[in-house]
Amino acid sequence: MDLIFSAIDFVVHLDRHLAAMVASYGIWIYAILFAIVFSETGLVVAPFLPGDSLLFVAGALAASGGMDPWLLSFVLIVAGVLGNTTNYWIGRFLGPRMFRRE
Repeated sequence: MDLIFSAIDFVVHLDRHLAAMVASYGIWIYAILFAIVFSETGLVVAPFLPGDSLLFVAGALAASGGMDPWLLSFVLIVAGVLGNTTNYWIGRFLGPRMFRRE
């Protein structure tokens, strides 16, 4: 039950948690954001991740000087494009096989 409350708290107070993560993880925050955005767009089973709100908060942190806006933009664009391409190939590979079955 505590895990559910922690997850809800993370999503509701994403701005505070992301700022703390930037302070804690430093440069690794870009890899973490890449993984979240890639998973949300690329994996069929992960659309519940906080992608849009995460982008707004990351942009606000970049504007306030907490992150490099150019590196953040590059990392998130690459994550979105690669995630979308991965999702396409998963659908192209599994889609016909799933719809041939009764």
